Amino acid sequence: MSDIENRIMELEIKSAHQEETIEQLNQIAIEQQKTVSELTRHMEQLKDKISILQESNSKDLPEPPPPHY
Repeated sequence: MSDIENRIMELEIKSAHQEETIEQLNQIAIEQQKTVSELTRHMEQLKDKISILQESNSKDLPEPPPPHY
């Protein structure tokens, strides 16, 4: 093989490895986005529950006496 043919083959091999790496990184990014979306949904549910608990607790507690002047 000539020098140019060797260089072309090396470039093709590098390109194939890069394509594989890019595909793996893409899959990781997709999985991470799913995780972030799920965690965001859970966080919103927890915020709603906390808000409901705070409202119910504030109704159960007697009103504090007014400050004295």
